[in-house]
Amino acid sequence: MTVAKTGTGPLAGVRVVELAGIGPGPFAAMLLADLGADVVRVDRPGGGGLAIDPAYDVTNRNKRSVLVDLKSPEGPARVLELAERADVLIEGFRPGVAERLGVGPEECLARNPALVYGRMTGWGQEGPLARTAGHDIAYIAVTGALGMIGSPEGPPAVPANLVGDYAGGSLYLVIGVLAALQHARTPGGAGQVVDAAIVDGTAHLTAMIHGMVAAGGWQDRRGVNLLDGGCPFYGTYETSDGRYMAVGALEQQFYDTFVRLLGIADEAPARKDLARWGELREAVAARFKARTRAEWTELFEGTDACVAPVLSLGEAPHHPHLAARSTFTDFGGITQPAPAPRFSATPAAVVSGPARPGADTESVARDWDVPGLTGKGS
Repeated sequence: MTVAKTGTGPLAGVRVVELAGIGPGPFAAMLLADLGADVVRVDRPGGGGLAIDPAYDVTNRNKRSVLVDLKSPEGPARVLELAERADVLIEGFRPGVAERLGVGPEECLARNPALVYGRMTGWGQEGPLARTAGHDIAYIAVTGALGMIGSPEGPPAVPANLVGDYAGGSLYLVIGVLAALQHARTPGGAGQVVDAAIVDGTAHLTAMIHGMVAAGGWQDRRGVNLLDGGCPFYGTYETSDGRYMAVGALEQQFYDTFVRLLGIADEAPARKDLARWGELREAVAARFKARTRAEWTELFEGTDACVAPVLSLGEAPHHPHLAARSTFTDFGGITQPAPAPRFSATPAAVVSGPARPGADTESVARDWDVPGLTGKGS
């Protein structure tokens, strides 16, 4: 068999088929691609993704793309040929759709018993809502995660689509796929289906909070607890120029440094006196309003006060610490997060920009020995 195109990361040599979708599936496949896997994205003719120029969709970086019409007579056979040569397949259709198209787990595993078949959905493969539409906001709403975020006086605050789609969805799919891949490669192991539901992953993220509720250390309402903005020394404060600083001075030694540098050590009420938390918050807020974000940043930088400036997406790559670590990278004219985490022996890297739909059909057909992709063979 022809050696597959791979990157330099720890997953070099692993082949992944991604059936094109939007949201958490492509992000999960990007992560695998960042780690060195040869990810082939099966795009549909005419697109169907987000309303973004494919040249800027960085979730398709480090991948290759082929065009396959799954509704055509020969479409399912092309995908099954790819699945036969792959280690992992990722799909994000509603339950039952892959089966109707002829590329479900039964068909794929019959061709390749060692295949890890990763399924990415919001509600999961079964349950009363399994076949209904949804988005990140609904998934984190029913798991209790959304209800924890925001001010107690206002509605829950929407954390973009980071908590559900990417944390509860993509990352759990990747964990599941890699665990299943390890099992498939052990003596006596075999491929299997990984059912990654955003509701399951998001609920799992709240494990510590459930324990704290059971222990009486967390109230089941937002904005009144240690880590949800209810605590005056764990939250955000506006500065004189209308920007914000983030404070996380939880431990006593860090809190002592914080109030000293802030200049309220002699007037701040005891931090353990919850009845005076409102008074403490007002004192902290008044002090932060006295200077600009840049001035407070300079004062707290390099100390153990656990205080940091709240930066915008555009400002973040220029933060001195992130710049020193190359946390962001510029590739193809796009500033974007660099691959994470980092590996000492098998470093990951951005090696190619967003895959253009169908642009890699020839190379994939050659490398994966699937001539039918180009219409030149069966």
